[in-house]
Amino acid sequence: MITSIFSKSKPINIIIVLVFVGLLFVISNYTTVFINFNSSLSGLAKLVIALFSVFLSDFIISKNSLTKKNSYAIMTFGLLFALFPEALKYSDLLLSNLFILFALRRIISLHTRVNVKKKLFDAAFWIAMATLFYFLAILFFAILIVALIYHSQNDVKNTIVPLTGVITVAVLMLSYNIIFYDVFFKDSNFNLSVSIDYTAYNSTESIIKLTTIFVAFIWIVVYFFKNLGDKNKKIRPSYFLIAWSAIIAILIAIISPVKNGSEFLFLFAPFSIIMANYIEVITERWFKELFVSIFIIIPLVSLVL
Repeated sequence: MITSIFSKSKPINIIIVLVFVGLLFVISNYTTVFINFNSSLSGLAKLVIALFSVFLSDFIISKNSLTKKNSYAIMTFGLLFALFPEALKYSDLLLSNLFILFALRRIISLHTRVNVKKKLFDAAFWIAMATLFYFLAILFFAILIVALIYHSQNDVKNTIVPLTGVITVAVLMLSYNIIFYDVFFKDSNFNLSVSIDYTAYNSTESIIKLTTIFVAFIWIVVYFFKNLGDKNKKIRPSYFLIAWSAIIAILIAIISPVKNGSEFLFLFAPFSIIMANYIEVITERWFKELFVSIFIIIPLVSLVL
């Protein structure tokens, strides 16, 4: 039944997901959002960013035909918020992920071969902006390098364009620091801390969640690459870039200094696209329903643990 609802791309589906994420946000942030006016305003900003991220992901997918005409991807995006509700609690992380989505939008659309230099500049600009809010987002520059290899092999000048995007952000950052703090750099601009301490995952709830996401990811990635040959040759590089994005997102989660589930936020968009492509090829309806139901049951089980 769940997959039947989202089997078509309808406006009501994204409304359902947005309402679902909104309810998740209220439930997971209830004790902090309604303390006073400032906390309520901060909470509203986080909610708007989270909802806009869902909307933007749906736009990227439909604009570039990354799935068939269905809403499986945004359904998965919403379910991942349920699996890792901590991702709704950090404004810096939400903003950084939003900027990465802006960058991926430009990178994925490179397959059109239109305004390539402008798209490369925009992508570098948004990744650099994301880095200011969450420094590990700098790893997404690797995706830009891969995109250059795919789309700009015959134009060396294109390799210089992303650098101008980074320089633009650096100038803006320096100007802001000088005007408001009378310094060139602030310690908060470059938080280089990483961690490979996984004791925070030493709980039944975390083990269940991580096992679910790991097994599901390995399972669907195998099918994703298996069916890649059937995709339109023109946009096939876009699917490779999505897979690379997922790998970078997992790497960020592995070395993230905070291990509470929020570190998986960067994985939401690429995982949603990969999973949507997998659900599309499942022929057995009962298995399709069962696969999606797991992502609904696990968060509910976590609540009682």
